[in-house]
Amino acid sequence: MTRAHLQPAALAAAKRRPTVALLLCLALAFCLAVLSIQSSFFAAPGAPGRRLDLDAGDVRELAGFQSRVQQCVARRGLGLTADIIDHCKLVLKFPEGTNSTWFNTQFKIFEPLEYKYDVCETILLWEQYRNMTTVLTREYLDVRPDGWLDYAAKRISQLGADKCYNRTLCDELLSILLPAKPPFHPRQFATCAVVGNSGDLLKTEFGQEIDAHDAVFRDNEAPVNKTYAKHVGLKRDFRLVVRGAARNMAPILKGSSDEALIIKSLTHKEINAVIKELPNPVYLFQGIVLRRGAKGTGMKSIELALSMCDVIDMYGFTVDPGYTEWTRYFSPPRKGHNPLQGRAYYQLLECLGVIRIHSPMRAQRVEDWSAIPSKEEIRRAHAAAFRLKKHETGQPVELGPFSNCKVWGTVDPDYGPVSGTSDMSEARKNSNYSKWELLPLEKLRREAQEHYIQMGGVSLYKMDGNKLDDLVCVRHQHSSS
Repeated sequence: MTRAHLQPAALAAAKRRPTVALLLCLALAFCLAVLSIQSSFFAAPGAPGRRLDLDAGDVRELAGFQSRVQQCVARRGLGLTADIIDHCKLVLKFPEGTNSTWFNTQFKIFEPLEYKYDVCETILLWEQYRNMTTVLTREYLDVRPDGWLDYAAKRISQLGADKCYNRTLCDELLSILLPAKPPFHPRQFATCAVVGNSGDLLKTEFGQEIDAHDAVFRDNEAPVNKTYAKHVGLKRDFRLVVRGAARNMAPILKGSSDEALIIKSLTHKEINAVIKELPNPVYLFQGIVLRRGAKGTGMKSIELALSMCDVIDMYGFTVDPGYTEWTRYFSPPRKGHNPLQGRAYYQLLECLGVIRIHSPMRAQRVEDWSAIPSKEEIRRAHAAAFRLKKHETGQPVELGPFSNCKVWGTVDPDYGPVSGTSDMSEARKNSNYSKWELLPLEKLRREAQEHYIQMGGVSLYKMDGNKLDDLVCVRHQHSSS
C-alpha cells in the first residue's frame, strides 16, 4: 500500500509519532548485532564468522556413524540389534526369548533385555584412553592438587586416617610400587591380547593366536601353563589383579620374572611384604570411576591395554548367546557378573573400533573386520562428538589433545624413573625394570615415538569422577629450560 492510499487519520497519526519507526529500526539493528555476536561465538576454528552448524555438519556426521554402528551390530552381534534414537543415542536389544538368568537382588528384577547407550559420550571416553596414562605415578601425586594429602590416602588400605597427614608414612607405603613417571607409553604396542578367564576358552584353541600378539594382558590368578596352553597361550606381559589376589601372586608369577604386575585398587602392608619378595615389576592401577555397561577386572584390563596398544583383541569373555552360568577355565562355576549387560557393552565397543571380540561362535567363521568403522570414520565421529559436547556446555570449540586439561604441572624428565625402596629383597632389586621404565624413546616403535612428539612429551592422567574434561596434564622439561 502506497502513501497515497493511507487514510487521512492514519497519515496524521504517523506524522505525530515519528519515533516509532526509529525505535523499530533500533530494535532491528540490535537483533542483527546479537546474531552477529552469536555467529562469531560459535565460529568453527580456522573459519572466523562461520556459524558452527551442528544440524548440517556434526549431527549429520554422527547420524551416519550411528548407521555404521547399527550395521556392525547387525552383522557381528550374534542376534543383538541396535535401534537408533538420535545422532548420539541408541538402544541395543537382545532377541525375543533370550534367557535372562541374572537376578539383581538390590532391585528385585531380572536383567533387562535392552540397554540404552550414548555413543557420543562413549567414543569420547575411549578415544581419550588412547592418550592417557593408567598407572599411578609420583608425578601425578605431586602435580594433582592435594594429591598426597587426599588422593594418596584413598590408595592405601588400613591407613587409619582419611588423609595422609603423615606424608612420610604414605610415601613409604606407596613408594615400592610408585614409578616417578609413566613406565609405559601410548601406542607402545601394535597388537595386544586381553585374555579373560571365562570357561568359554576351553571351547577354543586360541593359544598360538594369543601368543602372536606384541603384548598379552591377563587377570588375577589365571594360570598360564602347558595344561591350558592351547586354549590361553603361554605369553605373559601384564597381569592386573585385585588386592585379594595380589596376596597370592608369588606362586602364580613363578617362572615369569618380567611379567609386570598391576594392582587394581589398593595397597597395604601385607601386599607390600609380598611385593618386596617378588622379582617382578609391580605398579598400582590408577583408579578411574566412570559409569559404563560392563564391570570387573576384565574391563579394567581393556582400559589398561588401550592406553598402550593400537589394536586390542579380546579373548575369554562370555559374549556368546546361551549363557547359563559364570564359569572360569581353571575352576568350578560360581555366581558372578551380569552377563547380558556386559555382552551388550562389549559389542558396542567392538562396533566403535575399541576392541575385536574373539569367542567360540566367532572362531567358527573367517574373521572379517570390514563391518567395523574405519579409523578415519572414528576420527571424524570423535571430532564431531567433541564439538557437539563443547557446544552443549557453552565452551570454546578447540580441538586438540590438551583441550580437557584442567590441571597442569611440570616435572624434570630426569626425575628418577625406577620404583622401589631401599629395603627391597635381592630378588626385588633385580626386577626387570629395564623392559619398561628404562626403555629409551628411540627404542619405541615409530607410532609411539610420533605420538610422544605430537604430545610434546606431556603425560595425561584421569582424575576421579564421571567427567571427561578433568585431566591432569604433566609437562616434562628440564628446570634449566
